Amino acid sequence: MAAVQEVDIATLARAWESGAPVLDVREDHEFAQAHVPRAQWIPLGELPARVGEVPADTTVYVICASGNRSKRGAEILEDSGRSAVSVAGGTKGWIRAGHPAESG
Repeated sequence: MAAVQEVDIATLARAWESGAPVLDVREDHEFAQAHVPRAQWIPLGELPARVGEVPADTTVYVICASGNRSKRGAEILEDSGRSAVSVAGGTKGWIRAGHPAESG
């Protein structure tokens, strides 16, 4: 198990603005409530079986509610040979920092 790199909300915001992929690993009701616009959604429990759906040619920013599940999600991606970082502070931090969020 590789040590996963963590990035802060400001780093995610810069990457997101330049089109970097964001993967949300929360449950469906959490994702429906609020998520980073354009985020791909794969619940953490389904991620091992669905790794092939995640972009392989760039660093993926993995996000959850606060930063715990995203670490595990990033580990799963890294273990499969993809480049991934965990977003500390999660979706709650993203919204608190005043960044846009979508629901549904």
